[in-house]
Amino acid sequence: MELFDTHAHFEGTAEETAAMLGRAFDAGVVRVMAVGGSEELNAGVALAADVAGGRVAAAGTGRRFPEVFRAVGWDRDQVGRELPDLSYDGVRAVGEIGLDYHYSPETRRGQMDLFGRQLELARALDLPVIIHTRDADDDTLGLLREIPSRGVVHSFTGGPEFCRGLLDLGLYVSMSGIVTFRAADNVRESAMVVPDDRLLVETDTPFLAPVPKRGNPNEPAFVVHTAAFLAALRGMTADAFAALATANALAAFRPPAARDAEEPL
Repeated sequence: MELFDTHAHFEGTAEETAAMLGRAFDAGVVRVMAVGGSEELNAGVALAADVAGGRVAAAGTGRRFPEVFRAVGWDRDQVGRELPDLSYDGVRAVGEIGLDYHYSPETRRGQMDLFGRQLELARALDLPVIIHTRDADDDTLGLLREIPSRGVVHSFTGGPEFCRGLLDLGLYVSMSGIVTFRAADNVRESAMVVPDDRLLVETDTPFLAPVPKRGNPNEPAFVVHTAAFLAALRGMTADAFAALATANALAAFRPPAARDAEEPL
């Protein structure tokens, strides 16, 4: 079984990152999307990619690591910032970006402006977006209708109606450990709404560790628990679900050159 953790933040040292990536590979995780959102998180993306690529010395080098993809962007707490620098090679997505009115409703206008500008940037670069949305269903759908985008809504927390709205716009939906929580009936209902070819799985490291690891800092190795839960929920074997979710992630995050190569001459 080979898994793709489609959303992880890295905040530790090179040694800590190497140890975490090594445990992930040992658990069957062969790819990880390292996700930014702030200066610190964007730096963590670069560090994780450098550790996995053997470009920095770290405890645990010599071990095998997952392939690390990079996502760079400004999250909803970076209101007022200029657009992020995506001019270097290796960026596979813009993110995380989006709206959160649960914690910061007072910055709604600024969040929408920053989200919209990054959607436009991703369109110009033909990159997918990784979207965070909480208590902002209408504005999220409104902006995505105004600025059609490809990508994924990560760590989905909404209900089936919102989920269907995102699917209608062609987006992928990613489930985190929340789907395993006792009180998350709405998320489980949404997970059953997502068709086979649009479902992704993630950890949102270091947050939202799934049952049976709840209460611990999350890490990419724990994606195996969320994947096993989703497989059982959808009546699939763990291997079949892993293959399905990995294929979806590779399709969601394929680079512009790969997309162009698939188009008829």
